[in-house]
Amino acid sequence: AASLLALSAQAATTTKLTVNGMVCAFCAQGIEKKLTAMPQTQAVYVNLGDKIVAVEAKEGQTIDVDQVRAEVKDAGYDVVRVETVSESVEALRAAAKVAKK
Repeated sequence: AASLLALSAQAATTTKLTVNGMVCAFCAQGIEKKLTAMPQTQAVYVNLGDKIVAVEAKEGQTIDVDQVRAEVKDAGYDVVRVETVSESVEALRAAAKVAKK
């Protein structure tokens, strides 16, 4: 837990979306590819089971939430919720891994 806190303390701002309609790894891969191509994106994490898409901004940049929402909708998925969190994509990925155990 301490290492997760250390990771989130140095984290950039992450935009976390709850997305309906993702059912397979291909869905996740398509969303990840679209969002990774955005110039301000540092990292992307897609969790099919939790219906989460997280996009982390590069240092000193911000994620355009409307653009992310549009990219996800253009890919054919429904954005249910958008929030800004302080955890890094890596911390979210690690927390999900711990939750699975």
